[in-house]
Amino acid sequence: MTEPLLDISEVAQCSGLAPSALRFYERKGLIAPAGRNGLRRTYHPDVLDRLALITCARGAGLSVAEIGRFLVAQPSDATLRARMAARARDLDEQVGRLTRLRDSLRHAAVCDHEPIVDCPEFKRAVGNVSVPVTAPGAPAL
Repeated sequence: MTEPLLDISEVAQCSGLAPSALRFYERKGLIAPAGRNGLRRTYHPDVLDRLALITCARGAGLSVAEIGRFLVAQPSDATLRARMAARARDLDEQVGRLTRLRDSLRHAAVCDHEPIVDCPEFKRAVGNVSVPVTAPGAPAL
């Protein structure tokens, strides 16, 4: 027995994405509707798994175009595999920076040194947090 189709409002509610985002992802070829129920798009329930992947990838900083290429990637696409490996290395560096920043903030939350920013342990932890290189116009952390 097949699962019932979800209409766009149900997919939006379950995924936490706005219907406009779903229509955008559809225009970009990241998801596809199963059909229509009147004027409303309907989707197979497995679209929720794809949307979770898209949301995770967007949160990691991948562009819609990068996600689109990834979703259709074949094992023989050496260029895409190299880009994915490079992106994974970038994410490893970002995770390391964020982990060090998190640890320094946790220390600052319980530190008794006055002022906190002059605490040698805090300074040491913050000094280990390298400044990420951001693209022009991109917000800095």
